[in-house]
Amino acid sequence: MQRGAGILLPIFELPSKYGVGSLGKWAYAFVDFLKKSAQKYWQILPLAQTGYGDSPYQSVCDYSGNPYFIDLETLRAKRLLTYREVEGAIEKGSTVDYGKLFVTRYALLWKAFNRFDTSDRNFRAFVKKGDFKDYALFMSLSNRFKKPWCDWPAEFRDRNEDALNKYYFENKTEMLYWQFLQYEFRLQYDALKKYANKNGVKIIGDLPLYVAYDSVDVWANSKEFLLGENYKPKKIAGVPPDYFSEEGQMWGNPVYDYEYQKSNGFAFWKRRMEIAKSKFDVVRVDHFRGLAAFWAIDDGKATAKYGEWMTAPGDEILSAIGADGILAEDLGLVDEDVKDLLDKYNLPGMKVLSFALDGDQENPYLPWNITENSVTYTGTHDNDTLVGYFKSLTKEQFEEHKKIIRECLDYLKIYKSVTGIQSTCDAMIDIAFAVKSDITIVPMHDHLLLDGSYRINNPGHVGYWVARIKESVFTDTLAQAIKRRTKRFDR
Repeated sequence: MQRGAGILLPIFELPSKYGVGSLGKWAYAFVDFLKKSAQKYWQILPLAQTGYGDSPYQSVCDYSGNPYFIDLETLRAKRLLTYREVEGAIEKGSTVDYGKLFVTRYALLWKAFNRFDTSDRNFRAFVKKGDFKDYALFMSLSNRFKKPWCDWPAEFRDRNEDALNKYYFENKTEMLYWQFLQYEFRLQYDALKKYANKNGVKIIGDLPLYVAYDSVDVWANSKEFLLGENYKPKKIAGVPPDYFSEEGQMWGNPVYDYEYQKSNGFAFWKRRMEIAKSKFDVVRVDHFRGLAAFWAIDDGKATAKYGEWMTAPGDEILSAIGADGILAEDLGLVDEDVKDLLDKYNLPGMKVLSFALDGDQENPYLPWNITENSVTYTGTHDNDTLVGYFKSLTKEQFEEHKKIIRECLDYLKIYKSVTGIQSTCDAMIDIAFAVKSDITIVPMHDHLLLDGSYRINNPGHVGYWVARIKESVFTDTLAQAIKRRTKRFDR
C-alpha cells in the first residue's frame, strides 16, 4: 500500500439540500477538499441499497448501488427531472429521514425513468448483460407481497424459471425501472471515482463478510447458505459478548454452506470480489476474522451468548478470490488462525486508537505495537466520535486516558499539551498520523471535533446511519491544517 493518509466519510453524510448525500457536486467538492488536504484515500463504506435498520451491511442486494445516492441535479441536467421537481425534493432536516425518502425519492426517480430513453444503446447493453435482472425481480416481488422472499408464493420463492420469466415480461416497465436505477447509479459513481483517481485519491470501500437474509443474494443463491426447511436459516451470524455488547450481537445474516461453496470453487465469493474490485481501489473485508472461524447461533436462540465457533475455509477463499488490494478488518477476537491468514497473504490489518486506552502495555493498538503493514484509525464507523467518547467518561477515567495518551506522545516524540477534550482529541489525531502504519484514516467527524450525535453507527442498535455534515465545514483553513499535519508526519 502507498503510504499516506485519508478521511472516512460515507456518501450519505455528505452535505446536500435533498435529505441525503449524493454522488453530485458535494462529492466532487469533497474530492477537491481531500486533494487540498494532501489526502490520498477516501473511505466510503458500502454503497449498497440499505435494508433493515438503514444499514448498508443489511442490504437487499449486496452488489447494488443505493438509489438514494443518485444525484438529482445531474438528472435535471439530463432533462430527466424538472427544476420544480428537484426543488420540491429539498429537505431542511439535519439528519437523514429514511422513511420519508422511501416514500418520496423512488416516486421522483420513477418520473426520471419515464423520461429516459430505454432504447439507449448503452442502457440496452446494460440490461442485456443481465447483472440486475434478479435485483429487479426481487424489488418488484418484495413490493408486491410485502413479505420476506421465503414467504412468497412457491413459484417465486423457489425461483421457477417459467414463472419468473412470465412475471418479468408482464411487468417489463417496472423491471426496466429498477435496472435504470442501477444503470444511473453506476454512471454517476464511475464518473466520481474517475475524478477522484485523477486527483490522486484512491477509494476504500467495503465488502461485508455476510449478506442479509431477505436479499437478492440469498434468494438467488440459496444453496450457498446453511438453510433448512422452507429456506429458513439453520444458523445465523453474530459475535460473542465483546466490547460493544455484553450479550454479544445477533446479526441475523445466514451463514455460508462452505461444503457446497467448495464444490463450485467459491464462485459466489469470486463474483462478489470481482464486483467490489471494479468499484474500489482498496476493498476492506468487514469482519475478516470470520474467514478463519465464525460465531454461529442456532436460529431462534434468545441471545448471541448461545452460539459456537465454526471453522471457515479462509485460506481456500482467499486463494480463489485473490488477496491483492484487500484490507482486513481484523478487530475483535483475533486468534492465531486469523494471524496466520494475515501473514500468509501479507494483508494489512486495522489499528484503532480508541481501543488502545485500557492501560495494558501489550495492547496491540498502542503505537509501540503497531507495524507498517496496517491502517491506523482514531476510530471506525462503529465507534463513537472522539469527542463523544471522551465526554462519556468519568473524570477519573478521562485522567487515566490522558496519562496513556501522554505516554504515546512521549514515545513518538510529539510535544504538546493534553488538558481538555479538544486538546486530547487533537493529540489522538497526531498519534494516528505519527505511528508506523502505511495508512492513517481519520473520520471526518474527528477532524471536525464533532460530538456523539454525529456517530455513524452503534453495533446492535437502530437509529444510526443518519448524521449529515454541513457544507460550511469544507473550508480552506481546515484543508490547510490537515495538509500541514500530513506533511509534518510524512504522509
